Amino acid sequence: MPGRIYTGAKERKSWRMEQWALRDILERAFREDMPMGDITTDYTVPEDSVSKACLIAKQDGVIAGLGICMEAFRMLDPDVKLTPLVKEGDYVKKGEKLLFVEGKSRAMLKAERTALNLLQRLSGIASETRKYVEKVAGYKAKVVDTRKTTPGLRILEKYAVRVGGGTNHRFSLSDGVLIKDNHIKAAGGIKQAIEAVRKAIPHTVKIEVETETLEQVKEALDNGADIIMLDNMPPEIMEQAVKMTEGRAVTEASGNVTLDNIQKVAASGVDIISVGAITHSVKAMDISMKFE
Repeated sequence: MPGRIYTGAKERKSWRMEQWALRDILERAFREDMPMGDITTDYTVPEDSVSKACLIAKQDGVIAGLGICMEAFRMLDPDVKLTPLVKEGDYVKKGEKLLFVEGKSRAMLKAERTALNLLQRLSGIASETRKYVEKVAGYKAKVVDTRKTTPGLRILEKYAVRVGGGTNHRFSLSDGVLIKDNHIKAAGGIKQAIEAVRKAIPHTVKIEVETETLEQVKEALDNGADIIMLDNMPPEIMEQAVKMTEGRAVTEASGNVTLDNIQKVAASGVDIISVGAITHSVKAMDISMKFE
């Protein structure tokens, strides 16, 4: 997938917009990394120098962002030769070779850190997501991400979640209605908040309401919420909430979900489990580039 970003949500963003978004991210990253050039590379490496290098996994994990990494090298050297040795979504072992790169030495050195940073970050997200998804295998619940992403990199990080087997929640505040605790307080209650937003949005937009108690679940249901978020509820209370809905609304578990407790959460019968940890606190996968 050279350069292509799959955003999820049924490919809801056009390819042209995806490519534009990727190039914008890479251009900003390169400006940040070498605002006035690379004074080390430019003064030590001959302009006509050509090199070969290999990207190598230094730990086990799921690869995500390989095409994005390749695009980074391509932006600085359009003639670079890139030979991927694994596929997007592959689980690789420590020491496995991922990508051969052959091209202008200066361009390879300048692109190296940006290319690796993105590949390592996205592979870390995909690897962590895969762990959560495997934990709930056999349950109906889907693992979804949140908006707890790195500013400016959301489209890439949510892509990595999908590579890891997860599903995307809304991409932005413009994508859907999610009435949370502070909205409820500011609006004067769940009923008031739902009524106000229902008057303003098209019939095609669903309304999700965050709840913390069974009383709030009932109020949200009685007022026509499409999705009920069960926030920081114990699994046994979630189970009661799921039974209360009787299929009238989608249920989403959220808050303090970990690898240790996600199976108990899934066993409650919820439809969705949102996990902020798969994007906001993952450790980047260790990958290096070695010149031959």
